Amino acid sequence: MKYSKLVVATLMSLALSACFTLPAGPAGPQGATGDTGARGNTGYTGASGGRGATGNTGATGYTGATGDTGATGYTGATGDTGATGYTGATGDTGAKGNTGYTGATGSTGARGNTGARGTTPEGTVVIIPPR
Repeated sequence: MKYSKLVVATLMSLALSACFTLPAGPAGPQGATGDTGARGNTGYTGASGGRGATGNTGATGYTGATGDTGATGYTGATGDTGATGYTGATGDTGAKGNTGYTGATGSTGARGNTGARGTTPEGTVVIIPPR
């Protein structure tokens, strides 16, 4: 970049110097005196020198260098995986059910007849109490 600015400045100086014109060149040398004639005529004066040449046009400046292509951007980072959720709490045991109803009391059985009266045997009598 530093050299390109220096080249541009030099070329501009050359281009501007072509705008100035130089003065006309010096007159040409005087022609030789002619020979003395029989009658002694004076020789002719030499022709005036031609006009000096015009300076050349300055060189055209160079085109600046093409800029470099910009760098490619980086790919963004991949996001982290979200946290795993917790397992929900276990539900409470349901309420205890009510106890079933007690069945109805059964009817009293029919009254039995008294058995026939027996005879008492002789000896020891064993009485068995009811349960």
